[in-house]
Amino acid sequence: MRYKELTFEGRNAVLEAFRAGKTIDKLFILDGCQDGPIKSIVREAKKTDTIINYVDKERLDRLAGTGHHQGVVAIGAAYEYAEVSDILDSARQKGEPPFIFILDEIEDPHNLGAIIRTANLAGAHGVIIPKRRAVGLTATVAKTSAGALNYTPVAKVTNIANTIEELKKEGLWFVCADMGGETMYNLDLKGPIGLVIGNEGNGVSRLVKEKCDFIASIPMKGDIDSLNASVAAGILAYEIVRQRLQ
Repeated sequence: MRYKELTFEGRNAVLEAFRAGKTIDKLFILDGCQDGPIKSIVREAKKTDTIINYVDKERLDRLAGTGHHQGVVAIGAAYEYAEVSDILDSARQKGEPPFIFILDEIEDPHNLGAIIRTANLAGAHGVIIPKRRAVGLTATVAKTSAGALNYTPVAKVTNIANTIEELKKEGLWFVCADMGGETMYNLDLKGPIGLVIGNEGNGVSRLVKEKCDFIASIPMKGDIDSLNASVAAGILAYEIVRQRLQ
């Protein structure tokens, strides 16, 4: 199966994509370009909280592959995003306590794809990612997920910390991965739960970590001090699965 991102080049194409309700992950505009048509595009982008990047001509040419972009290029997702409510509905329909992956600024598309694949196999009801400073549902993510994106909803939110607070009102508890936490085998990870995995380099951000109820560490006996984000997600996810099966 082939997965393809949608690229919209030129002012009319980009404006029509927004007005047609296409899912646009990122908008790139030539730095300094502020005429009427561009302002119209920016207004449409702000309605959906699309990320807007002002870039130089060289980068815009690379993104477009041609010099005929008219100062604007939009990148659409390879898959449609779900809503957080869709993920909760999935758990209700299955009669299961919610199990959700929360990803805090994962930047590598291969990591995101692998985590979505793990989420599906572990029986998670969905994945939540942030709109900014993180990879979206690119073609590489879709391919790496090995088809899991067809079955596992992914929601994109403006603020991960606020989303955690809202999900706590739905009865969820949250555990994040961090080397300074309690050994995961000593934690009660049953019931409705959100598993928070942090950025490849910096881990879970301070504000998001403060919102979590548990901080879990993975026992490590080797000579290096960290795991790949997708591997850590898999190990913690299957400890949750083990406890849910008891």
